Amino acid sequence: MESRVIDRVVGIAAKKGILRPLDLDDFNIPRRYVQRLWERGILQRVGRGLYVLKGAKPSEHRSLAEVARRVPHGVVCLFSALRFHGLTSRHPFEVWLAIDRKARRPRDRQLSIRLVRFSGEALSFGVENHRLEGVRVQVFSPAKTVADCFKYRNKIGLDVGLEALKDSLRQRKATPDDLLKAARICRVERVIKPYLEALL
Repeated sequence: MESRVIDRVVGIAAKKGILRPLDLDDFNIPRRYVQRLWERGILQRVGRGLYVLKGAKPSEHRSLAEVARRVPHGVVCLFSALRFHGLTSRHPFEVWLAIDRKARRPRDRQLSIRLVRFSGEALSFGVENHRLEGVRVQVFSPAKTVADCFKYRNKIGLDVGLEALKDSLRQRKATPDDLLKAARICRVERVIKPYLEALL
């Protein structure tokens, strides 16, 4: 009986990619099985309350998946979204995450997160859903990410936004119309437009 339960937990972990003990509640399996599989070396702990199958090869985006499991309402933004879309050569050492202005700050100190507060359409517009290591991860689209870079140019630097704008057009990840629409939402249309026109 126990070996069948263990096999089920292994199957759930394989499907989810990153497993939390509370994920077993949906299958009426006691959470203690995660601890047992960890003690036997079948599961590996990758963060507080986060486990993967031992030997599972991490993808380049493991940190995004880990953060999404802990903060499912967050949206990957700015430097992390640029890296995800291949619009920068920089490797951010923390995950840049957009959350609602009124949302509670995640308590997990082990997660390396840089929080940015968004509200209304600035948080809901341009959100793409991706599956990374079996986890649903929300990431802003290339056009929305470029617009956000211009919106936060005083925090991250205008050069970051200009590089992202050029690369998004060159790589055809966003059209001029997409970029202007996102810029309107972020209220930076007048800032982006001259740079965009110079590139066309």
